[in-house]
Amino acid sequence: QVQLVESGGGLVQAGGSLRLSCAASGRTMSSYAMGWFRQAPGKEREFVAAIERSGGSASLADSVKGRFIVARVNVKNTLYLQMNSLRPDDTAVYYCAARQGLGLGTEKSWYDYWGQGTQVTVSS
Repeated sequence: QVQLVESGGGLVQAGGSLRLSCAASGRTMSSYAMGWFRQAPGKEREFVAAIERSGGSASLADSVKGRFIVARVNVKNTLYLQMNSLRPDDTAVYYCAARQGLGLGTEKSWYDYWGQGTQVTVSS
């Protein structure tokens, strides 16, 4: 079983940048496909990004393509989400997720483990 802890959220002005981190412990992160999701108040949790075990393949939601980058450093057991050109509609709690094995998941039901989330607020 893997434990996930997100960090790096905060308040930023529109057009600014933040980098989120997700630290994995308990098991080697290289065994897990990883993802980022977000949930805004009153909305469903939605897919943001996914990256397969080795980091060789990744997927981004259309709403963040060209602005966000997902990456992982397995030797550090850390997943990252670099968020640039932030907009007020990016405001949400951001969660990292993990599933042991191969593949890329864009559905929240595909993942087995979740962090507690980190708040990102973008002011206009």
